[in-house]
Amino acid sequence: MAEEKAAPAAQPQMRVLGQFVRDMSFENIVAQKGASPDVQPDVQVQVNLDAKKRSQDKQYESAIKLNVTSKDKESDAVLFVLEIDYVGLFFIDNVPEDQLHPFLLIECPRMIFPFLRRVVSDITRDGGFPPLNLENIDFMSLYRNEIARRQSEASPENA
Repeated sequence: MAEEKAAPAAQPQMRVLGQFVRDMSFENIVAQKGASPDVQPDVQVQVNLDAKKRSQDKQYESAIKLNVTSKDKESDAVLFVLEIDYVGLFFIDNVPEDQLHPFLLIECPRMIFPFLRRVVSDITRDGGFPPLNLENIDFMSLYRNEIARRQSEASPENA
């Protein structure tokens, strides 16, 4: 019995079960308007994260939602808009309950982001623009900023 008590806690486990584009929209505004493609693009990327438990035991989904808008630096005219909801399905075991939320919104997106980056690059290239190579996203900072924002909204302002 003493040997059983001395056994270390089970290590956290994570496996990617699958990943897919749940929803996507790409609008090439330049082509629709017949405008000249000779512009200086300014690209803005908004990132939202979402996660939830699936009906199967120890399975979760983690989603990265991007809203990418490219505008001409000179005229501020919209060149293209890309909205994509990219989802990873995960088997997660032996992660303490109090650590599961950050795990789903930091580690899981970190695992699927390289694949999302490739999809975004292909979409923009196939849409008639140079491939958009997204910079790495610091999911830890995103998570901390969102927690801080929610806490500041929940607490009454000190006068």
